[in-house]
Amino acid sequence: MVIHCVINKNIPFAITTTTNNLYNIITDSELDRERDSQYNITVTCSDEGVPSLSSSVTLSLHISDVNDNAPVFDRSSYESYIVENNSPGLSIFTVKATDSDWSQNARVSYILEDSSVNGVPVSSYVSVSADSGVIHAVRSFDYEQIKDFQFCVKAQDGGSPPLSSNVTVKILVQDQNDNGPQVLYPVQTGGSLVAEMVPRSADVGYLVTKVVAVDVDSGQNAWLSYKLQKAADRALFEVGLQNGEIRTIRQVTDKDAVKQRLAVIVEDNGQPSRSATVIVNVVVADSFPEVMSEFTDFSHDKEYNDNLTFYLVLALAVVSFLFITCVVVIISVKIYRWRQSRVLYHSNLPVIPYYPPRYSDTLGTATLPHVYNYDTCRTTDSRKSDCKFGRRKISLFSMFIFVCCIFNLNIQQI
Repeated sequence: MVIHCVINKNIPFAITTTTNNLYNIITDSELDRERDSQYNITVTCSDEGVPSLSSSVTLSLHISDVNDNAPVFDRSSYESYIVENNSPGLSIFTVKATDSDWSQNARVSYILEDSSVNGVPVSSYVSVSADSGVIHAVRSFDYEQIKDFQFCVKAQDGGSPPLSSNVTVKILVQDQNDNGPQVLYPVQTGGSLVAEMVPRSADVGYLVTKVVAVDVDSGQNAWLSYKLQKAADRALFEVGLQNGEIRTIRQVTDKDAVKQRLAVIVEDNGQPSRSATVIVNVVVADSFPEVMSEFTDFSHDKEYNDNLTFYLVLALAVVSFLFITCVVVIISVKIYRWRQSRVLYHSNLPVIPYYPPRYSDTLGTATLPHVYNYDTCRTTDSRKSDCKFGRRKISLFSMFIFVCCIFNLNIQQI
């Protein structure tokens, strides 16, 4: 009896015969689990009789997975924005990769590739979550220091051996209006004074000077506008809104003040806006020596006021220190004398007279080289006595008058 076996078509399998009516199902082409993970193979067996009889059986075949596919990102590259002055730990965005394998072979982990940004490891700028692919900012970014940077993230599956793929990520730092305008001219210095000269013959539109300022921010945050904030005569000068040029808006006359002080405010276009103020000193004069005299007047007033304030404070401090010192000394002397008198009053020891050299006793015939006045204090007990030499007494009121005279003398010298 001869039996013939066949299988259904359009599948990557074939059937072969062996001895004793044994048949083998073999692969006819390469299998790909990611394309077809399961096959239903129908085997039909028939004999050679007339009529031929046959029977069929269906085999269900599952294809096991091998780690033959690397993770694939959903984009070829990533680009994201972050506003400067962010808080550390802020989530920037998420990278996503998938693996067409199955089970452990499809489990994707995300790793930040080692690289550097301006000589600093990229790990000090950003971090990536291994499970979710969320990228976090490690530090607060400053647009004025770094405007953009890029790095690589690796997606790796859990197969053995593991397969991986990389993607480039670019971070763009957006500017924030965190810097105010900086005035370059006129230079504001504490030691010297700069003034601009305007001749008395100046006509309408005469260019006095130009305020120059910059802003390290970018975009509209760096757009500057100039306004005249304060002036002794607003009808004489104006400031260009965009260029900062200070010009006359009418003809200069002899009635105009010689010294003019203008306050110009420089504002940027950020939200909220930041500003800086610059003082422009203007001298209405026709010659350079006249300008120099005006410079002297400008500088002398300020220097004189500064010196006067310094000397007044110094004199007041010295006088206060002397007064307090005198009061403390007088009180200390009074307390010391009172304590000495109390000690002598309560003492029971006999008093032994002592006569220093070149001094005579009360009964001697020798004379003192100098004249001294002294008071004798006697008690009921003859052994307790005290000799008190006469001294000039300086009252507290006299000391205060003396200190005030010194203070008055210092003020007159200033």
